[in-house]
Amino acid sequence: MYKKILVPIDITEKSLANLVLSHIQYLAEYEKSHIHFLAVIPTVPFYTTMGFGFAEKADSEQENVTKKLTEIIEEFKIPEGKYSAQVVMGTPRDEILRVSDEISADLIVIGSRRPGMATYFLGSTASMIIQNSKISVLTVRCPQ
Repeated sequence: MYKKILVPIDITEKSLANLVLSHIQYLAEYEKSHIHFLAVIPTVPFYTTMGFGFAEKADSEQENVTKKLTEIIEEFKIPEGKYSAQVVMGTPRDEILRVSDEISADLIVIGSRRPGMATYFLGSTASMIIQNSKISVLTVRCPQ
């Protein structure tokens, strides 16, 4: 049913990656899907709109993020050739949607925390993806 699945990974929120792990393992094995992992390094404008100050080190983070993404992907235990990985810079919502179009994804699988006051006013990345995606989005919620 799903041939290409985009899995955005926030390397700073490993617990969210753990949430989607069993779903991705199932889809890779039983649906014979190709999994495309994506990590987005937020740029300075993203941080300032979110009130986090600035991210001057973002440019030098490419190698560090790629290494951490690779470590997380290894935990998924998906055979070589069944997945690809990419690290990009930009606004997470925009880059996830852009890459989704670029790779012709059939599904986006994203982990999400329970909404709180901060996400009520600012919106979480997962909710922005759901609202703006042209394709189906499987959101895996953190149980609490």
